Amino acid sequence: MAETLTPPRDLPRDAIALRAVTPDTLARALACELGEARKIVSAAHRDLPLGPLVGVRRVTMDLARARGVLPSLRVIETSASRVDPFVKYVVQTPDGEVVETVRIPLERAGRFSVCVSSQAGCALACTFCATGRLGLKRNLETWEIVEQVRIVRRGLADDAAQAKSRVHGVVFQGMGEPMANLDHVLEAIAVMCEPSAMAIDARCMTVCTSGLPSGIRRLAREAPKVRLAISIGSARTEVRRTLMPIDRAHSLDDVMDAAVEHAKTTGLSPMWAVTPLAGVNDSMDDAHALADRAIQFAERAGVRPRISVIPYNSIGANDPFTRASDSALAAFRDAMSARGVPSHRRYSGEGDIAAACGQLAGVAASST
Repeated sequence: MAETLTPPRDLPRDAIALRAVTPDTLARALACELGEARKIVSAAHRDLPLGPLVGVRRVTMDLARARGVLPSLRVIETSASRVDPFVKYVVQTPDGEVVETVRIPLERAGRFSVCVSSQAGCALACTFCATGRLGLKRNLETWEIVEQVRIVRRGLADDAAQAKSRVHGVVFQGMGEPMANLDHVLEAIAVMCEPSAMAIDARCMTVCTSGLPSGIRRLAREAPKVRLAISIGSARTEVRRTLMPIDRAHSLDDVMDAAVEHAKTTGLSPMWAVTPLAGVNDSMDDAHALADRAIQFAERAGVRPRISVIPYNSIGANDPFTRASDSALAAFRDAMSARGVPSHRRYSGEGDIAAACGQLAGVAASST
């Protein structure tokens, strides 16, 4: 089965993207034994020819070749940071949409996380996010999400300096709102966790959201080992609403109710992300409101949120915001600490290649 650039909407109705299914799903689709399905999935993910496989009957293999497809994304640009081991991949889908994926170095040498996109564009229009300026083009298919991780994995294998490195985790924090494409996100997670496919530990995956309560609850039910991250914006309603229009439909109170349920169901502490913007949400009032929220959450959920303070990264022309100063960030964190709420300042690398939080815009540098 050869790689194909056929747009997913042009594929036959009964086509099966072999790298986007678990063995259970494939076994049902082909009416074959689970062991056979595992071997086929393994061969597809390891780029082996779908010829005769030991332990797979010829009739099953014929069905897999007849219905199976291996669609791929085209890498149109790769940008490596000059200051740290971050790498941004700009990739194009078969129907021409452009999305971005980022390889993130972890503290332990040789381990990387992949920041994947779940949508082309985004409908939520958060004002401090470049993707939010694009509007929503479409949801990404399951295979399009999985393929982003495969691209990063292949890049590590091709890089002599990273020959012994591996993809350790995945974070759904690229372009788009993962909870708005949760069917495909959950399917991609299942494939990534599958030992015969990508074998990535679910505990090393995080799904980030701007605040869709129903998605948070479903994530807890269907992927209880996967971590949750929430973009806070501001813990003050009047400020959050100006930054994140989603707050008009789903208030932070509603989001916190769902997050409490997630924590009680999974036993996992959520990560809260806040990006202080100079003169907007970096005041002591904002810090105190966030600390109060954290205290209330811990009392209700039995676990404390892990609060990540992220320096702002410019989102290009006509950017309405500026990064809060280092002294303002320190004062913000000190104000929370004084109320017994710890936080950490997230290292904001890859800004030199426009791959930092909030900067992904689905545009190759060569086209700008």
